[in-house]
Amino acid sequence: MVEVDAVIPSAFDPFAEAREADAPGAKEYVHIRVQQRNGKKCLTTVQGLKKDFSYDKILKDLKKDFCCNGNVVQDKELGKIIQLQGDQRKNVLHFLVQKARIVNKDQIKIHGF
Repeated sequence: MVEVDAVIPSAFDPFAEAREADAPGAKEYVHIRVQQRNGKKCLTTVQGLKKDFSYDKILKDLKKDFCCNGNVVQDKELGKIIQLQGDQRKNVLHFLVQKARIVNKDQIKIHGF
């Protein structure tokens, strides 16, 4: 018999680069990501907003403007993360920069496929 060392690929972790401590400016940026779920369904996550903001109020405005559902998730390492149904990357960018004026456009990084 022949023994083969096979490497089984692990699941893709979209937050891996945010966890890196020596990533340049990882704590300064607001990261907007999209994750593929089942079939055509997507999940948009917003991570890196300041802790001073009321995440529930931001989520309420996002849900009302985009006609989607969402929630705020508490992560041990990353803090609070806003999750929205669907691919809302462009909408969230427009909302955070122009409508709510929470962050500048150069402070946002958009990730996804």
